[in-house]
Amino acid sequence: MNGLRVYVNSATAEIQDGRPVFYSRREDGPYYRWHFDADVRQWHVGRVLTSGVSPKMLASKPWRDVPVGLQKSIVEHYQD
Repeated sequence: MNGLRVYVNSATAEIQDGRPVFYSRREDGPYYRWHFDADVRQWHVGRVLTSGVSPKMLASKPWRDVPVGLQKSIVEHYQD
């Protein structure tokens, strides 16, 4: 995935259903917010408004630190 970056919120530790919330962005595209839904046991994604995220609030996360299930969901989401 060229230009794909994964982040966590460095300003506030975001946790939903006991798991961290992640953000992704490919090249100069929009930001997406990823959270785990424990009821259906899968990752959900939503596009984030530009006003809702700032590069200053995000810290880069190495791919190896991203949960495997989320890695799969991200790859499916960004398939061309």
